[in-house]
Amino acid sequence: YFKIGWRNLVREKGYSMINIGGLALSITCGILVFSLVKIHTSYDNFHENSDRIYRVVTEMHREGINYTGSVPSPLGEHFRNDFTLSEKVARIYTQSNPLIQIKKGEELIKFREADGIAFTESTFFEIFNFPLLHGNPETVLSEAYTAIVTEKAAFKYFGNNNPVGEVFWLENKIPFTVTGVLKDLPTNTDIKSQIYVSYPSLKTFDPWLSDENNGWGGIRGGMYCYLLIKSGVSVPQVEEALQPYVAKFRGNSKNVHHYKLQPLNDIHFNGRYEGVIEKSKLWTLVIIGSFLLITACLNFINLATAQALKRAKEVGVRKVLGSFKRQIFWQFILETGIIAALGVVVAMVMATLLVPMANDLFKTQIPANLFTDGVTLLFVFSVGVLITLLAGYYPAVILSGFQPVAALKGKLSQQNIGGFNTRRTLIVSQFVISQILIIGMIVVMNQMRYAQQADLGFDKEAIVMIDTGTDSTQTKSNLIKDEIARLPGVEKISLCFTAPASEDDWGNSIKFDNKDEEVNFRTSIKAADADYVSTFNLELVAGRNLTPSDTVKEMLVNESLVHKVGLQPEDALGRIISANGGSMKGPIVGVVKDFHDKSFHQEISAILITTNSPDYSSYAVKLNLNHAKATLAEIEKIWLLQHPDQIFEYEFLDTQIAQFYESEETMLKSIQAFSVIAIFIGSLGLYGLISFMVAQKTKEIGIRKVLGGNITQMLWLLGKEFMRLIFIASFIAAPLGWWFMHRWLEGFKFQISITGWTFVLAIAFTIVITSITISYQAIRAALMNPVDSLRSE
Repeated sequence: YFKIGWRNLVREKGYSMINIGGLALSITCGILVFSLVKIHTSYDNFHENSDRIYRVVTEMHREGINYTGSVPSPLGEHFRNDFTLSEKVARIYTQSNPLIQIKKGEELIKFREADGIAFTESTFFEIFNFPLLHGNPETVLSEAYTAIVTEKAAFKYFGNNNPVGEVFWLENKIPFTVTGVLKDLPTNTDIKSQIYVSYPSLKTFDPWLSDENNGWGGIRGGMYCYLLIKSGVSVPQVEEALQPYVAKFRGNSKNVHHYKLQPLNDIHFNGRYEGVIEKSKLWTLVIIGSFLLITACLNFINLATAQALKRAKEVGVRKVLGSFKRQIFWQFILETGIIAALGVVVAMVMATLLVPMANDLFKTQIPANLFTDGVTLLFVFSVGVLITLLAGYYPAVILSGFQPVAALKGKLSQQNIGGFNTRRTLIVSQFVISQILIIGMIVVMNQMRYAQQADLGFDKEAIVMIDTGTDSTQTKSNLIKDEIARLPGVEKISLCFTAPASEDDWGNSIKFDNKDEEVNFRTSIKAADADYVSTFNLELVAGRNLTPSDTVKEMLVNESLVHKVGLQPEDALGRIISANGGSMKGPIVGVVKDFHDKSFHQEISAILITTNSPDYSSYAVKLNLNHAKATLAEIEKIWLLQHPDQIFEYEFLDTQIAQFYESEETMLKSIQAFSVIAIFIGSLGLYGLISFMVAQKTKEIGIRKVLGGNITQMLWLLGKEFMRLIFIASFIAAPLGWWFMHRWLEGFKFQISITGWTFVLAIAFTIVITSITISYQAIRAALMNPVDSLRSE
């Protein structure tokens, strides 16, 4: 069987290459998707008692519901003291992108720690399985100003020396002594910090955040509380125990908290609570990968049944010589198995070569040595067997069922091998899959273009955001601002908390118009100087701009805030706003036109802009792009004169905003890649089919040309069947594509409409690809000399 199968594959090289190529491409995608899903589903599953580890999260109920994975900082300590429902409670606060300094004599070495630094209670390492290589587990983080580092961080900061006893400085303020070294963290964990410092040190770093009694007034992002609940304790029990904290500590707030437990295995996938990837996106990849495998199988079935007439006499001879139907069946199954096996081998090589590209695209760490893992090998073997059975069964049944007399006399027709209708169904199925992917690609591209090109309500071009520095003072900041403003390449500059659109958000509850109660909606505060409006070109719809001040004197609000309190912009002027627990109070002097402060996934917030220099953390500098490089070099010199022990960093605002849509950009690239592969696999099949059709219709074309048929008519003869099938596929693909993409667009508060042109473009694209695929063989047949094709008659 193997020898016969191999001979047939070698004899029909074109047929074999098309099938092996199509299967290899689809299996490659399947391997990469499987590896991606396998990694994501393994996140943090290696911890002992992982089924009893939970994170306390917060639902904030106002006008609507907001979700955060963080909690008020005192919650963990109160829960530990008040209840015996958990074995361990651990709080951890991660400060993002801190400045780490190492002092070696007179030399000061500066680093930015991209993974953040975590203020951690020692019980954290009793809940989570992160082994300590050096140091005493019971004492490493028991005292203030002590730290443990991973092997990776130890090498980064101290080289090959033993780091225990070494000292580093945080933000040039607090020295920490290393008391232990952690084994490097696994790649499949959402806990990324490489440096952990003792939680009591938080009192020095951030007194408000560490206040165990008065820290209930707000929630700082990155403040997490983990519980290892006792066996037999249920989630509702713990949530019920947490419920009284809301009335006890936040009874007067309109921002009503609901503290919930989030299972450890949900943290990686829950988008509400900053999850890395939602399961729906993984399922989308699985579905697309399955579509590609199905497309390749359909290709195989289509080509195998098209080739069946060539094998008819072979089957007839075998049956006359005594072969049973089952023997012929298994012979053709084995032929399919050989093709599938070759496809698997090619796919394994391709997948290995494409791992770096997949890791870069999906921001993950698929191992380079994919096939050292038994689970992946089992998946690849299973796919090979499944494809052999799915793709080989129908052709094998058809071929083994030929009647020997009819086969040997050449009396078999297309009807005996399932007819054209079978192949039409298979081709339509391929076109449907391709068109759904094309529709998805067009919709995602249009939504991304809309997000990138829409008017955000402020100027984002040529604006660079520069950190003020952790040791900044009001005097330093004003001095630097004045120096930068004098540079010829600088058009405008403002000191502010954040840009108009930013992931950094200062959420607050306000009191409006001297009322005793807070409003029932959330407000976002943008602390900024009087140049903020002109730097970002915000439009005033009523009133005037803020007057220069270093403290809170006046307020600007946006249209959304005014509408939420039931007023018109002109009527809001002069009304008093009290924010930040009453520490910020002043009259509204102007109303700015609404601008997008977040991505298009979210509604425009109610926004409050006021002056308050202690809260400024950034310079927003509008540059003349003709001299941007030289100007940035001059700005760096000015900045470093005031902050010699800091690191100068900047980022263009449009780059920051583009990060809002990072997951959509990944999805777009994925769909583009999968669409190209699906179309290519389909094109291989079409090329094989048109080659077969040309061979079948050679004499018919010769007769038509002798009777006066021209080249255009010959092309239409060969192409009209495919055009008809494309339009049938379009009627099926259009509603399916609309439904899938309508569901995807529901994730955006500001979205495009799916118009009829989307489906017209998908059909046109399919027609163009099909025409290109079949044109060579069709034109070659149409130009053939009829004498050659009719000579044997």
